[in-house]
Amino acid sequence: MSTATEPSDYIIEQQQRVTSEFSFADTTDQQDADRGFIAALEPGVVEDADGNVVWDNDSYDFLKGSCPSSVNPSLWRQSGLNIRQGLYEVTEGIYQIRGLDLSNMTMIEGKTGVIVIDPLISAETAKAGLELYRAHRGDRPVTGLIYTHSHVDHFGGAMGVTTEADAESGRCPVIAPAGFLEHAVAENIYAGTAMARRAAYMYGAALPRGPHGTVGSGLGQTTSTGTVTLIAPTLDITETGQEETIDGVRIVFQITPGTEAPSEMNFYFPDHRALCMAENATHTLHNLLTLRGALVRDPHVWAQYLTESINLFGYDSDVVFASHHWPTWGTERLVEYLALQRDLYGYLHDQTLRRLNQGYVGSEIAEAIELPPALTAAWSTHGYYGSVSHNVKAIYQRYMGWFDGNPAHLWEHPPVESAKRHVEFMGGADEALRKARVSFDDGDYRWVAQVLNYVIFADPSNEAAKTLLASTYDQLGYGAENATWRNFFLMGAYELRNGKVGTPTKASSPTMMAALTIEQVFDAMALRLDGPKAWHEKAISDWRFTDEKRTHRLELRNGVLIHFDRRDGDKLPPADVTFTLTRPTLIGVLLAGQDLGAAMQSGALTIDGDAQSFAKLATLFDEPDPDFAIVTPE
Repeated sequence: MSTATEPSDYIIEQQQRVTSEFSFADTTDQQDADRGFIAALEPGVVEDADGNVVWDNDSYDFLKGSCPSSVNPSLWRQSGLNIRQGLYEVTEGIYQIRGLDLSNMTMIEGKTGVIVIDPLISAETAKAGLELYRAHRGDRPVTGLIYTHSHVDHFGGAMGVTTEADAESGRCPVIAPAGFLEHAVAENIYAGTAMARRAAYMYGAALPRGPHGTVGSGLGQTTSTGTVTLIAPTLDITETGQEETIDGVRIVFQITPGTEAPSEMNFYFPDHRALCMAENATHTLHNLLTLRGALVRDPHVWAQYLTESINLFGYDSDVVFASHHWPTWGTERLVEYLALQRDLYGYLHDQTLRRLNQGYVGSEIAEAIELPPALTAAWSTHGYYGSVSHNVKAIYQRYMGWFDGNPAHLWEHPPVESAKRHVEFMGGADEALRKARVSFDDGDYRWVAQVLNYVIFADPSNEAAKTLLASTYDQLGYGAENATWRNFFLMGAYELRNGKVGTPTKASSPTMMAALTIEQVFDAMALRLDGPKAWHEKAISDWRFTDEKRTHRLELRNGVLIHFDRRDGDKLPPADVTFTLTRPTLIGVLLAGQDLGAAMQSGALTIDGDAQSFAKLATLFDEPDPDFAIVTPE
């Protein structure tokens, strides 16, 4: 395995400037991150039932030392805060598990048990966290489960803290914002393969942990790799001001759709004077468009909801906590903290739109924009997870799309064909490499990356270009304050040197698939249909669902899979074939790889009509590729 290069003089000088420009002597965050500490998990490792390690916080112990020149000092500081691990008291009756996954798990003590907020990514880490809590606070039953929003690091460990039976019986109500289930499933199914592959770069799961590798992801350290589970909500929060009492604990909710997630909510505990901000206010600038891919978030709405949070709850709170990082105590401090977060998203939105309307494009605005001094000075607004650069480009994309209005960019060649022409115009690969080495020695790493990317896409076998580009990505990674940028650059270097690592983690799971609606199952099928192969095929089928008492029509025409519910008395043409089954059987046969013949033999599936038409239909689908190329052409 090839090794990384050492930081250049240019990077070392940059790290020294960072050290001198920011207030590293301010230890307020360190004090807050340590406040309320009760006990750590010893050792800080979680294994699954087979003995496989799914979480290893101890592997980041190197961050307890002094910052090396291969890591941006600001990022080193943030990662050192994120590795604090264990059980913490937030305020009387509220406790947090931190450092056992990318996210936090919070426990609210009720009359008879404990309410769990956001049970991490994996059932194994959630279970370990709950056991740590019980070891110090007593063996309390879980009497409520709250999902703050629809991202997997806030629900994946559900079955590590409770069961579907307890949820269905009402012993443990499961509470989520309206639309949670739809968005939680859709994000991980529709574009899940591509997102998971890019998430391998974003979180650097395959990178070695250390000064030349990953030092975390800014929002937390990394993602656990255990069993992702999902228990469907039993109580939806549909409006701001909705109040619920769970196990004697009063909770007032604020729905915040379209902020950090399409389905998200903050909530207030009036009897504790404590405010949970979900992932809408953390100690970093968040993403408006994640590097792994997602729908662009709305910073204008995000800022408005933060204002609403301050006005509804902030002035009546003594502590604010979130699903990542550490709490902030004191009414004045927490209001200012929330206001700075609000100002951050509002400023980026408004100033991007101002410059956009002056004719500047996203990449130009991203280079030119400067944050106000108060935002620059606050550690909590630094771009450890999101960044000013890619957030400004995301805002531009949200309003204007990918096209910047320049006709030269309207119909450019795709990457490989463009690369071949660029390299030819540069005078060939050897000349491009010669010039790239000069630029590398001059410290112009951004330009070297662009030039060498052309060379490699024109000729993927050019090992000299790969070697120099890997070294270039090393330097860009070492200099990055943003953890996900660092991981992306270093993962690019890693795969150039060692080959593709694929997708180390998966967000989808049997319990997540089980939550798919019938419509989502057929949507997922449609996304796998090979359109050109199916151009001339026609098929009509009806799907009778005995458990939901309805019939769904599936129609293939012109390479499109159309589906809809049938209505009583409709005048549709007869189906070629009719399937009778349940929704779980549909999911199992179409998406989970269950054997069709076995389902028919058991009676779980019956077929009336031309079964061959379905068999032919099955040949028209392809499979997504979780190992597609990123730093080289396919």
